[in-house]
Amino acid sequence: MRVSVIDGQGGGIGSVIIRRIKEEYGEDVEVLALGTNAIATTQMMKARANKGATGENAIIWSIQDSDVVIGPIGIVLANAMMGEVTPALAAAVASCRARKFLLPLTQENVEVVGVAHEPLPHQVDYIVKIRLKELM
Repeated sequence: MRVSVIDGQGGGIGSVIIRRIKEEYGEDVEVLALGTNAIATTQMMKARANKGATGENAIIWSIQDSDVVIGPIGIVLANAMMGEVTPALAAAVASCRARKFLLPLTQENVEVVGVAHEPLPHQVDYIVKIRLKELM
């Protein structure tokens, strides 16, 4: 299974996600660290991603072969993450064939109504231990 983790800014959310996937599945899952900037990619690579790439085109290209895409909800919102998520990037993520697990964390003026506001580690555990396991 190929899992693409997309993050921007400092890569902190993506790093948490990758670390948990690697703890739970080791090398049974190939994890791509896809950063909207070099700092985010570098931080996710330090969390033990198998491969990394940076920027709009690299992300759009890489997610086409992914089974799962994981990241904050901003990855499908044009101009999110202080403009790091371009409209083309948001559209590509939203329309790719991969199953998408989006964390309801955003700095944008968007609120996902009806979602329990759990701490990030609890949300990541749910994705890694339950949702990913269902797909394997």
